[in-house]
Amino acid sequence: QVQLVESGGGLVQAGGSLRLSCAASGSIFMINVMGWYRQAPGKQRELVANIISGNRINYADSVKGRFTISMNNAKNTVYLQMNSLKPEDAAVYYCNAVRFPGTNCWGRGTLVTVSS
Repeated sequence: QVQLVESGGGLVQAGGSLRLSCAASGSIFMINVMGWYRQAPGKQRELVANIISGNRINYADSVKGRFTISMNNAKNTVYLQMNSLKPEDAAVYYCNAVRFPGTNCWGRGTLVTVSS
């Protein structure tokens, strides 16, 4: 089993920044993908960014150039630096890890609110 604990959400004004953190514990040696998803009210959960096999990074088009995903392998932590936040970025952000051969693991989520 993998446990994921997110932190760093909160209220920020449009144009501001937040950094989300997700610490992984448990059977982390089998993780080959880590990333972030988000879900706004009334919308489906969507991929924000992920890192595959430690070096291939994907971003949603809507966040390219504003968000940066990174990992600290020594701390088993993945980060999401969010800059130039927009009201449409407001959502619950979920940390995701995929354990080989394909089991999805989820954190409980952290709320990001962006005021206009």
